[in-house]
Amino acid sequence: MTQSAEDALKVIQSHPEGVLQSELWKILEVDSRKCSRLVKKLLDDGLVERVEFRKEGIKTYLLRATRRPVDPLLILAGEELVPCIGCDMECNVIECPRLLDWMYQLAICEVEE
Repeated sequence: MTQSAEDALKVIQSHPEGVLQSELWKILEVDSRKCSRLVKKLLDDGLVERVEFRKEGIKTYLLRATRRPVDPLLILAGEELVPCIGCDMECNVIECPRLLDWMYQLAICEVEE
């Protein structure tokens, strides 16, 4: 994926409610033609979805990032599941007792091996 396509995807992902394609090219500071090519690439790769949208009577598109399955390797360390998955505690990651305990247990397991 090109840097411009990555930048476009990051902008779209940062707007969970979606971003208008007519606004995206302004945010990226590219012309509308280049923006259309970037959006087509993201659509073809299945990274975004596009819904027709009318703004002040003018047709445009609302772009939203598609939800992709989470790679299990991103939430596992060894055979241990990261405790933050599904956690409903509002905490500071640096001081989270569950996360610190989990990290401590991982360190002990690595030393024993």
